[in-house]
Amino acid sequence: MALHKEAEDGGTEPMIVGGDDELKPRFQPLTTSEMNGGRVQFRKVLVPPHRYTPLKQHWMEIYTPVFEQMKIDIRMNLKSRKVELKTRRDTPDTGALQKCADFVHAFMLGFDVVDAVALLRLDDLYIESFEIKDVKTLKGEHLSRAIGRLSGKGGKTKFAIENSTKTRIIIADARIHILGSFSNIRVARDALCSLILGSPAGKVYSKLRTVASRLAEKF
Repeated sequence: MALHKEAEDGGTEPMIVGGDDELKPRFQPLTTSEMNGGRVQFRKVLVPPHRYTPLKQHWMEIYTPVFEQMKIDIRMNLKSRKVELKTRRDTPDTGALQKCADFVHAFMLGFDVVDAVALLRLDDLYIESFEIKDVKTLKGEHLSRAIGRLSGKGGKTKFAIENSTKTRIIIADARIHILGSFSNIRVARDALCSLILGSPAGKVYSKLRTVASRLAEKF
């Protein structure tokens, strides 16, 4: 609606009351279900035989954040031995389903629930996996010694790398899984590769301290 007010030269000029915003239609934000065209999305995570018992023991710790916080339906299919995830009408985030699948997958790899649940809360966490033979071809006793160097006495070396790089490491036979941010995974991977190639633990520790201090200054 336009009114008139008196101008400085004695004439009149239009004065706008209200604007185009009042005439524009206002819509509610689209829900996740509407963004997907009303389709339900699924994810399935295979349960290895050796993780079946831990899954039963920690089921409620996995179920609670997935169902109550992320609004994702979750169930264990006993016939196919897979954990099945499904979106709901009230799922708030389009990436919630994939986050939950990554969380369950991390537990299946051997990470503790307390560590794996960080994948639901933070966006910059990843899991990287590699095998010892990808770094150096080792067999028999040489492979066993390499795995021993990675763990250290009582897990001392592994814990030192985890604390220095703020990552979590799982050594499953000849396969290694690292959970952390991109830059921290790179530092931890370099330290593990040095140990596989035969570098002394003391040399790896000193290099870790230097790199960790640089990371602390950077952030």
